[in-house]
Amino acid sequence: MHLFHNSLSSNARRVLMVAEQLGLPLDIVNVDLMSEGDRTRLHEINPNGKLPVLQDGNFLLWESCAIMQYLCDITPGQQLYPQDARVRADVNRWLFWGSQHFAETVSILSFENLWKGMIGMGEADPAEVARAEGELRKLGAVLDAHLAQRDWLVGEAVSLADIAVVAPLMYLGQARLPLGDFPNLMRWFDRIRQLDLWKNTEAG
Repeated sequence: MHLFHNSLSSNARRVLMVAEQLGLPLDIVNVDLMSEGDRTRLHEINPNGKLPVLQDGNFLLWESCAIMQYLCDITPGQQLYPQDARVRADVNRWLFWGSQHFAETVSILSFENLWKGMIGMGEADPAEVARAEGELRKLGAVLDAHLAQRDWLVGEAVSLADIAVVAPLMYLGQARLPLGDFPNLMRWFDRIRQLDLWKNTEAG
């Protein structure tokens, strides 16, 4: 299987973390998003022009959470995405929350505080930063409260839920994410950072 990937993408890292935990070998195809040629080729396999994309034979799959689920579904005996309908629904809840709310809000701060200056688009917009910080604190409070009496988002071990939600925190410091005052969240993040799935997917 081939994974079209860029090490700057937290969505692509989600998939790498799943593959690492499952012991699935992936042929990594690095996509330079600053290259017009690479962007053109990316649009040929994903009409959205975004990463990651998984190629398994003649099957092309985009959207990181869909890829994560697929990798689990083709791996016998895996524990990241349990078969029980209610447990799986709980995992899905966090996949969707992570994508629709948490990662989306983190991406605003990543753009304003990190990428905007790097690509020559000027200074961060203070109003936009303030709005996103306020929203992220609300989301952080939800996550912190959920983690008050548990080590993992769902069940007794790391799952797709944790991987989906934690990936954008790779930019915790650089994007100046206002989450340091949430002790349960930070302990959870530290717990994940001790796992091989995090250590072995850090950009070299």
